[in-house]
Amino acid sequence: ADSAGGSAPGRAQLFTTVVDTFLEKLVAAGSYEMFVSCYRCFYKLQPQLTRSIYDQFISQLQASIKEEIQEVKNEGNLEALFSSLDKIVEEAKDREEPAWRPSGIPEEDIRSAMVPYLLKHRSLLRRVLREKEEENRKLAESVLLGRDRIAELQQLIQARQQAWQ
Repeated sequence: ADSAGGSAPGRAQLFTTVVDTFLEKLVAAGSYEMFVSCYRCFYKLQPQLTRSIYDQFISQLQASIKEEIQEVKNEGNLEALFSSLDKIVEEAKDREEPAWRPSGIPEEDIRSAMVPYLLKHRSLLRRVLREKEEENRKLAESVLLGRDRIAELQQLIQARQQAWQ
């Protein structure tokens, strides 16, 4: 089957191709000649029946393997999983940042994932801290100005009080 739009075949299609290739190799490994060599005496007596038995055996073997694989695909919901994997890969093509590739060493994997995030978070916190410090400095200035104004008003009140007396 041709894939749509000439793009790479999906995972479900690749899986089917792998299964078909496996079945071809299985049939090749269990060739008629091998079958005959195992049952030579019977073949000498009944060559046509031997061929018929071999053909039935191979077709039933293929059918049974295909059935088993289909059951595995159904139970594991492989078609949907393959489809979602294809979608994820397609969406990831447009991403500019590199994909995260675990090294197999948990400490390094966590560090490689967390350090950029923590550095970004630290710079954000530093910016917020600078803003708050600036805000506090302005508030402190306004408090000092308010105290100076209160002191001026108290002196003015005292001066007027003395003048009135």
